[in-house]
Amino acid sequence: MPKDLRTFLDDVVAWSPEQLKIVDAEVDPVFEVAAIVDKMQYDPKYPGFPAVLFRNVKGSSMPLLINLHGTYERLALSIDTDIHGMVREYSRREGAPIPVTRVTSDNAPVHEVVLTGDQIDMGKLPLLVHQELDAGKYITSAAAILRDPESGRQNAGIYRHQLQGKSSVGFMSNPANHASYILRAMREAKKPMPVALVIGHHPAMLMGAVSKLAGIGGELEVMGGLLGESLEVVKCKTVDLEVPARAEIVIEGIIDTDPAATRNEGPFGEYPRYYTMLGPFPWVQITAITMRRDPIYVDVFNAHTEHTVLGALPRMGSILRRVQEAMPTVTAINLPVSGMGRSHLYISMKKRVEGEPKIAACAAFAVDPNLKHIFIVDDDVDVFKESDVLWMLATRFQADRDLTIMPNFLGGHLNPITYGYHREEKGPLETKLIFDCTKPAPPITFPPMCHVPADVLARVRPDEVVKPYTPGTSLTETKAPVLAKTR
Repeated sequence: MPKDLRTFLDDVVAWSPEQLKIVDAEVDPVFEVAAIVDKMQYDPKYPGFPAVLFRNVKGSSMPLLINLHGTYERLALSIDTDIHGMVREYSRREGAPIPVTRVTSDNAPVHEVVLTGDQIDMGKLPLLVHQELDAGKYITSAAAILRDPESGRQNAGIYRHQLQGKSSVGFMSNPANHASYILRAMREAKKPMPVALVIGHHPAMLMGAVSKLAGIGGELEVMGGLLGESLEVVKCKTVDLEVPARAEIVIEGIIDTDPAATRNEGPFGEYPRYYTMLGPFPWVQITAITMRRDPIYVDVFNAHTEHTVLGALPRMGSILRRVQEAMPTVTAINLPVSGMGRSHLYISMKKRVEGEPKIAACAAFAVDPNLKHIFIVDDDVDVFKESDVLWMLATRFQADRDLTIMPNFLGGHLNPITYGYHREEKGPLETKLIFDCTKPAPPITFPPMCHVPADVLARVRPDEVVKPYTPGTSLTETKAPVLAKTR
């Protein structure tokens, strides 16, 4: 059977039944769903921060799944690896896209139910309000499909869509995203822009939509690469776009690209975990809603761990692949949670020549404008151990020599401290920093790091000799086995 949301849920439960929880009690979509998941994150009764299926969301007959993408372990599972191999495996699969397979409407589960005209009612979907100051209910989990008017290629991305009526939702995309380039091109041509919002599929769909690819388009083929099989697509009912045929729900519509055709949108809790970017923005006039007979609505918890993790892994895979093309000595990268999985990048490399770290950093900045601070370390440092990266900042970095400051770069416009052409204005610009935390290139020597001998570490077995202390027993007498002498 082709992969989709349901096959992946089967995989998750087979891997670890504790990774999916069910809520049958009625819950309010306004804050209550989010509050339940938020409280579960650090509760030891819910190890692994599981996905949660709410089967009784007030006001809707449709079940809602949230936090499916909330851990790296589950995302790694979706590409048949673990957290240690996920970045390289993602990079490999992204670099091996698979062409889509077109199927007829009769063979597309997402066309089992088709709603048009007066049948369209977004109120039937269990849309949530997550964060305290969110302006209203939002679609947070849609892969938005657009078509580039110049190449004819389809592009996919994840944007935010505020509920604005029974048959309309907002459309807000980053000025640096390809969707915004397509929107500007359609405005110049004075043509409306068709859009399809795809909700609910294997995690490969949303991860593929986040991938940072060269040029506009190619995300659906990358979804196939991540799946390890061709993605089945079907032609939409009311717009000239093709969408994943095994999705749960698709919302088809048209955006009026007239610059005056806007509505107020926001505030909304974004990836920096602040409220930024209020309207006016374009909006989607919905022309059809198609779905399975028994759809599962998938939600992504905005301004929360799921938001961070889902956005980080695809970016890591994309950045690693494309930075290695420019600088093959790069060995690993990490987008740490401390930088919201967007703003901070840790790069390790086997430096051969002075200046290589800056080339690698500039290549990364070109891949993802959201990057703000890049730290480059040597390949003897694990970029997934943040304390070790910061150790290198303390011991291999001198600011007057190793810090590069680059103002007025296009950046993460949702970050609250970005600025405009006039520095005192809010805008999409930010100042980028490169921290070169690498040792001098050979033949210059550098003091070695301290390590316990590797052969002894390999030999000792703490579980065989370490035991708990029993209160009341002697602290000086022992019958514990003696470790073998090292010589």
